[in-house]
Amino acid sequence: MATLSYKSLTFLVLSLLVCSAHGQLSTSFYQKKCPNLQTIVRSVVSQAIAKEARMGASILRLFFHDCFVNGCDGGILLDDTPTFTGEKNAGPNANSARGFEVIDAIKTQVEASCNATVSCADILTLAARDGVNLLGGPTWNVPLGRRDALTASLTGANSNLPGPGSSLSALISMFSAQGLTAREMTALSGAHTIGQASCQFFRNRIFNEKNINASFASLRQQTCPQSGGDNNLAPLDVQSPNAFDNAYYVDLVNKQGLFHSDQELFNGGSQDKVVTQYSTNAALFASDFAKAMVKLSKISPLTGKNGEIRLNCRKIN
Repeated sequence: MATLSYKSLTFLVLSLLVCSAHGQLSTSFYQKKCPNLQTIVRSVVSQAIAKEARMGASILRLFFHDCFVNGCDGGILLDDTPTFTGEKNAGPNANSARGFEVIDAIKTQVEASCNATVSCADILTLAARDGVNLLGGPTWNVPLGRRDALTASLTGANSNLPGPGSSLSALISMFSAQGLTAREMTALSGAHTIGQASCQFFRNRIFNEKNINASFASLRQQTCPQSGGDNNLAPLDVQSPNAFDNAYYVDLVNKQGLFHSDQELFNGGSQDKVVTQYSTNAALFASDFAKAMVKLSKISPLTGKNGEIRLNCRKIN
């Protein structure tokens, strides 16, 4: 048997360390420690969506907004206190981030089943997947083993999250900063095939922009006047707002994107071809979305002894 040189051994050890660092998340992480976890999560999310279909979109948005600030660490779930400033009152989250009570309900049941074992970050990641699937979208195996943050970043939430007025170049740049490609950005934007938005975030588009279907603009203006009605809601996908499908991309091809940032994906730019593909191939979109969600879920997780397992998702232990 050949012996390894010092350099070869050092390389082998370093390679193992690198593999270990990237292999700390595992789809079977709780298989023995909390075997009922995924059943509990799906049951609670199912009940929440039965009461209000929009909740699936709300939880998915929570997950996005969590991962884009310091990674998928449950930071967005932390409440402000007199001595702690969280992310809930950042511009992109204040009065719009919702679904926290669903995560609380899951956490309560999970704690009863396996105390101090499952992170809030993992619960949110699973809940986002189940919300998509329960509304007719794809499912995927979720890598697990995240731990919860001991801090949050109001500044990060204000600067890292793309807004409804973002340009295509800004969207590509902000997703690239998280290690996501332009195509993955376009696939993940398909999350807007479910959910609703407030008038204040699309008013300028429906009254002032030219690359918009006239009938669609007129329809939206009926409940979103030029002044007042800021919180009146409209579906992000005009065709099937409670079904996770590829209709969002059909909307874009028809110039019926609700946000400026939506229509930017199909406006003579680099993503027109991808949008066209997704608009005619629902299976391709579903597959690409699932893959992108797995990649998104792996952004800077806290693992090992970093962070903690919160007993209450709203506060540090």
